[in-house]
Amino acid sequence: MHSWDAGRYLRFAGERTQPAIDLVARIDLEAPRRVVDLGCGPGNSTAILKARWPDSELTGIDTSADMLAEARRTHGGITFEQGDIAAWRPAARYDLVFSNAAVQWVGDHERLVPRLLAMVAAGGRLAVQMPRNHDFATHALMRRVAAEGPWRDRLEGARDPSPVKPPEFYYDLLAPHCERMVLWETNYIQVMPGVAAIIDWLRGTGLGPFLARLNPAEQPDFLARYETLLAGAFPPRSDGKVLLPYPRLFFIATPKG
Repeated sequence: MHSWDAGRYLRFAGERTQPAIDLVARIDLEAPRRVVDLGCGPGNSTAILKARWPDSELTGIDTSADMLAEARRTHGGITFEQGDIAAWRPAARYDLVFSNAAVQWVGDHERLVPRLLAMVAAGGRLAVQMPRNHDFATHALMRRVAAEGPWRDRLEGARDPSPVKPPEFYYDLLAPHCERMVLWETNYIQVMPGVAAIIDWLRGTGLGPFLARLNPAEQPDFLARYETLLAGAFPPRSDGKVLLPYPRLFFIATPKG
């Protein structure tokens, strides 16, 4: 995994936080005692959980030391720990296991997601949001640039195919173990000043694994090729701005008691 840059990630803090706000709004728990935010990043999603349930025992977990340092600096009263979702096995169950835009970085959802559900206490919830845009132009074109340039051998396998599946997959996987499950998708249409802003957005997430394998002299060439392709895929609208569709999948599962 490449190194995460909290400052770059937070350049679009509002856009990155909105799905977490929408997910938290639909969690029907009055007062969960123990709450965990898996893949908490710089703590923007964890702060939303704290605002909703200020008396909860709240823990944010992330692999990135830079993200955690920013989270600890800006969000007091919350415990932040370094850890990997793939290896996360807590000693006790949580009333809410929450994850906003993180589980898509972890593979083998057929095993991972039921294991996360098993970490939910009776009467609790598993609440997850994941981008579902791996086949969209933004990601298809970055893979094309990686495959067609002089760096293709080094960039092969830089990013695994997304493990995120259609909603039906998660329903069939979890419904036999749930009292109730709700799923929905939202396509967030983000208004950007131009394709350069799309690149800036993606440098905080999807482009990172590719750029991490390039030396500083190669990165501008990679990004220039990518920007040219993006300009064809995202033409300017009537006011000169571009629209970036960003589909996201949500689900909230209540395990059987």
